Parts: sequence; structure tokens; C-alpha cells
Amino acid sequence: MIVLGKEQIEELMDCNMMMDQIEECYRIFRAGTYYMPPRPVIEHDNKTLIYMPCYTEEIIGTKMLTMFPENAKLGLPSIDGLVILNDQKTGAPLAVLDGQSVTAWRTGAVGGTAIRHLADKDAHTVGIIGAGTQGFYQALYACAAREIRQVSVYNHSGRDLTEYLERLKKAIDNPGVKVVQCKTAEELVRQSEIICTATPSTEPVLPDDKELLKGKCIIAIGSYTPKMREIPDAIWDMADRVYIELPYACEESGDLSQPLADGKLTKDRIVLMSDYLASDEREESGNGKTTYFKSVGMGLFDVCIAQKILEIAKER
Repeated sequence: MIVLGKEQIEELMDCNMMMDQIEECYRIFRAGTYYMPPRPVIEHDNKTLIYMPCYTEEIIGTKMLTMFPENAKLGLPSIDGLVILNDQKTGAPLAVLDGQSVTAWRTGAVGGTAIRHLADKDAHTVGIIGAGTQGFYQALYACAAREIRQVSVYNHSGRDLTEYLERLKKAIDNPGVKVVQCKTAEELVRQSEIICTATPSTEPVLPDDKELLKGKCIIAIGSYTPKMREIPDAIWDMADRVYIELPYACEESGDLSQPLADGKLTKDRIVLMSDYLASDEREESGNGKTTYFKSVGMGLFDVCIAQKILEIAKER
């Protein structure tokens, strides 16, 4: 059995390869050649445990994930866990991977894939709301999906992000990309064509302003419970559709369940990303439109990304 830690996984990563693998996940999802039961989400005292099993025709994978938002006060990551891969025929364990790394890289790849297909081709600025692990990787993948010249970062706590920005600039590794901190969300939105939200907020983190949101590509990552919400109601007057990964997102995320309950969003405006990628409408995305992708993740992503990481590790 192979064990892959954070450092080993990072050495194997290629953002474009991972986005290609996410697109393969969407093809598998649309074809239905997988088994992914509803994931148990167990919450207690603002601490969340998530179990995400998934079978494909080639492999079995299970991610055991912890989400502890209060870890930020301790200087620790809020998301951690393991991914276990098993042989599809015998069930024998094949590998154990650092779940924090797999989650970060695959979530970034999901956001990056959405940017690939929903953002203007000539978009050169991205704004990240939420200076945590997820925001960090959203920025990395945005820079891989588009020719980004400026990354703007805003964090609601107002803490000094100097060290965070330096790490991000080093990871992007492109002298042509400027990385800056914004004082307000409004400032970030004004100077960003692509906006990624990656927070555990229960209140919208974007300004409820139609004119500010007009023409933006919005990638919402953070809301993973019905009580959490990052996106304001103004988006429903700007975006014709919301793109999601799986129908369960409508129940799991407050960014969808709340506007659905209030009648501000109707299900005929919700489009599965797998259907969108298989349609003839892809070339119509962007071009000044306001586009919105909401991600809650799914076990299929983790299994396919972990499988690809394992394949690369064996090759090397």
C-alpha cells in the first residue's frame, strides 16, 4: 500500500492536468458509470465530519473529511482528513493520501475548470474572498485557467495578509502576476473580472449591488451547509443560470436552498455542469455575461483526482 503525504502530492501536481481530470469526472458523472451514495454530514458544536465514498469502474475511494472553522484561531487549517483508495475487484487497500491536500487541489481544480468554461477568454483579474487554504488554491487554478495579471485578496477579519500574499505569489511563480490585499469586498469586486468566494460565512460576502456584479464570473466554493451563504440576491437579476455539480447541492448549500425557498431562484435556471460541458452552448459563455458556478464538491472528484495522483506517483 502506498502512502502519499502533502509534500509528495505537491511535487506531483500539475494544474492543467488536474482540470483535465475534473472534466473527465464530469463525463463519468453524465454517463452514470459510478456509484456515489449520499454523503453523511455530521455536525456538532460547529465541527463537521463528512464521509464521501464513491465507486467507479476502475477504483473505490473514500474521503473522510473534517471541517473545523475554529482552527483558524489556532493557526491550523480548517479542513483535514484522509483519502483511502481500494481495489475495485478485491477491495484491497491500494493507497492512503493526505485528505487536506487532495481536497485543496481538487477543489481548486473544480473552480479552475469552471473558470475555463464560464469566464471571459480575455479576463486578466481575479479576486479571492477568504484568505484560507481554499482561496489559495482557487487563485492558483485561476492563474492556470486564464492569463491572470492581478490577484486581489480580501479577508473579512482585516488581518495582515503579507505572509499569505508572499506564499501565494511564490506558488503562482509568475513575475507578471501582481498579488494585492483589498480593504473591502467592494474594492475587490470593482477590480476583478473573476471572483472566487471561499468562506464559511452565514451572510453574503459579496455586495448586494447589481451594477458591481454585472459581467463578473463568480465561483462560489465556501457554503457547504444550508445555513451558510456567500452570494447575495442581486446575482439572480444578473445571471440567467447557476451551474452546479449535482442536484444534492440544492439541499446542501444555503447559496441555493435559501433562494429556492424564497422563490428568488427556480429549478429551471439550475444547470448541471456535466450537461453544460456536453452541450453546444460552451462557446456562448463569458463575453460580458454574468456567470455563476456553485460548488459543494462530490466524492467522484476526490476519487478521480486521487487515482490520477496515484498513477503519476507510480510512473515516477
